[in-house]
Amino acid sequence: MAKVLGIGGVFFKAKDPKALAEWYTRVLGFETESWGGAVFQHPKIGMASWSPFPADTRYFEPSAASFMINLIVDDLDGVLAKAAAEGVEATGRQDEEYGRFAWLVDPEGFKVELWQPA
Repeated sequence: MAKVLGIGGVFFKAKDPKALAEWYTRVLGFETESWGGAVFQHPKIGMASWSPFPADTRYFEPSAASFMINLIVDDLDGVLAKAAAEGVEATGRQDEEYGRFAWLVDPEGFKVELWQPA
């Protein structure tokens, strides 16, 4: 059944992503990766990522919001078909070695990243 399984990540803009990641490491004990974010293993599939992006990133476009949520899905094509049936079309798709991705924009204008782990 095509559905969301959980949060795959929270991505947001920061004035100084490196300094912010260092603060979270120092103050909250995050184990940050070389790319600047943290990874939390999902109990069943995939993982959840916490990742600050540069304030001028264009990755969240077409949304003007300062954040983007990643949702883990079990069947990307099925979720996209359900969205299309509701009149919502993907703004893009991409396949990577670690899974398949697609993006939608919700009614509030927030970009939502859908991820089907490999």
